[in-house]
Amino acid sequence: MVQKYQSPVRVYKHPFELIMAAYERRFPTCPLIPMFVDSDTVNEFRSEDGAIHIIERRCKLDIDAPRLLKKIAGVDYVYFVQKNSLNSRERTLHIEAHNETFANRVIIKEHCCYTVHPENEDWTCFEQSASLDIKSFFGFESTVEKIAMKQYTSNIKKGKEIIEYYLHQLEEDGASEPAAGTPDDKLDADYIKRYLGDLTPLQESCLIRLRQWLQETHKGKIPKDEHILRFLRARDFNIDKAREIMCQSLTWRKQHQVDYILDTWNPPQVLQDYYAGGWHHHDKDGRPLYVLRLGQMDTKGLVRALGEEALLRYVLSINEEGLRRCEENTKVFGRPISSWTCLVDLEGLNMRHLWRPGVKALLRIIEVVEANYPETLGRLLILRAPRVFPVLWTLVSPFIDDNTRRKFLIYAGNDYQGPGGLLDYIDKEVIPDFLGGECMCEVPEGGLVPKSLYRTAEELENEDLKLWTETIYQSASVFKGAPHEILVQIVDASSVITWDFDVCKGDIVFNIYHSKRSPQPPKKDSLGAHSITSPGGNNVQLIDRAWQLGRDYSMVESPLICREGESVQGSHVTRWPGFYILQWKFHSMPACAATNLPRVDDVLASLQVSSHKCKVMYYTEVIGSEDFRGSMTSLESSHSGFSQLSAATTSSSQSHSSSMASRWRLC
Repeated sequence: MVQKYQSPVRVYKHPFELIMAAYERRFPTCPLIPMFVDSDTVNEFRSEDGAIHIIERRCKLDIDAPRLLKKIAGVDYVYFVQKNSLNSRERTLHIEAHNETFANRVIIKEHCCYTVHPENEDWTCFEQSASLDIKSFFGFESTVEKIAMKQYTSNIKKGKEIIEYYLHQLEEDGASEPAAGTPDDKLDADYIKRYLGDLTPLQESCLIRLRQWLQETHKGKIPKDEHILRFLRARDFNIDKAREIMCQSLTWRKQHQVDYILDTWNPPQVLQDYYAGGWHHHDKDGRPLYVLRLGQMDTKGLVRALGEEALLRYVLSINEEGLRRCEENTKVFGRPISSWTCLVDLEGLNMRHLWRPGVKALLRIIEVVEANYPETLGRLLILRAPRVFPVLWTLVSPFIDDNTRRKFLIYAGNDYQGPGGLLDYIDKEVIPDFLGGECMCEVPEGGLVPKSLYRTAEELENEDLKLWTETIYQSASVFKGAPHEILVQIVDASSVITWDFDVCKGDIVFNIYHSKRSPQPPKKDSLGAHSITSPGGNNVQLIDRAWQLGRDYSMVESPLICREGESVQGSHVTRWPGFYILQWKFHSMPACAATNLPRVDDVLASLQVSSHKCKVMYYTEVIGSEDFRGSMTSLESSHSGFSQLSAATTSSSQSHSSSMASRWRLC
């Protein structure tokens, strides 16, 4: 494989003629380059007017290589041929070099160019490119490649120092004084150091080459240098791998108009009210600081009220804002800032946050962010982690890149207040008040999202600008005499069927049945299984009316009566393979005795379901028993709700207790 190198433009704030005088002092030997032993002029040409001067030299190098390798190769020195073409009229110097030793085994080519700066004729620009192609070398190809690249990188670093050294000599001789000012060229080395940070010569080369490739081939908006560098860092400066993931990301950004999200998309009010996150000053390194009070956030309520699309779009807008703030802080602090710090407060985290569809949505968000915003997280501070946190971490951590995971710092309880805690990373003056600091934090406190804001599956399905192609929930209508049923085929016994559903309208009875044979597919004209499609959701019946309970199928769980407004989550560990049927059935009110007056609650309930129609939104999943132990459905839990919410939120939720009832059923 051919190794290539491309340097950025290095700018010398000196006239071209002075740089040429300094360059010529490198020959025949240079004390600053010990490996450069000697050089002989083998050919020279000068035009009559003296404007063109071409000189060819044979350079003798003492390569820093193991003695054994030199003995096997049978050489002590390596020879290169260098051809310099100076055009004094156009003020250019082109340098071409190639190896003479082992030319049939190793091909090394180098091209350098000195030119006048395009915007300031008193400055000089220098560019350099090279390639290395090792055909064969006595079985030591990999070793030779490493030695060559190491030696070449070392010489590149010294290149500018050498010119500056001889310039200083010339200045002492009274030749000239350095020019003042700063170049305005985004490719020069000073720009890279100022806005992108200290890069090795090979890293600079990767950045320049990938940037040039984008300019030549990409038809859309070219990413900023900082963003190109993030993709390179994410793939350890492997250009091919970085180019692949960056092209995928650019296509994704164009498809979903992500470049314009901050200007064209306004977050829904429910996000502004209940999403407990926001930007808050910066950390000690100048990185923008984002605060997320995850423990106070109703993840299920946000997903149910907004859908995954709006939630993902909001997270993307946060990342886009983070990129913008990094650029601003780079200018403010005078040093490269390419990532931000995230502070996550887990006070209040409980079983509700381990709601499986919510965790699944979180994993998908992480996947999108990891693919399109690499190397943007500088540090993640996780504070007040409760006992339930290891379960969430077990579910989430496999989807997080190893480099990102190394940036996580986790504190339990009040450990963040001690040595090695928050004060090591954030100035005391900006620590949020809810963490014991003195700075008022304007991040929303979150709280339970009212169920009146929940949206139906159809509303979520009809969202424009889809970023995902699937939705978690399905909706179904349940009629009197027409239950809704779904089929789950189990191959391995001891599998776990999990479910989560909300009763949106009416009261229903939830049943689970098992059958050794599969029900017939639903047909509209069948006297048995049939399906109904309604504007409010589907209705599918699988159990044939000719089937008999106890003979053709059996009940594996006791019936569960679920009232309107309830959220039910649970699981069933299967004992046998076969076909399991989950059924939502219309719940009829029991007939009242003639001597008793009907209760007020019963009358109100009968009025609510007078249409003999109920509605549910549900999500089901089958997981293996080995995975079940680490999932949220295997944890003992009681009434689901927030702990340690603010007093205002608590009083608000109590006033709507009937509409926010939520329970777990663990089988």
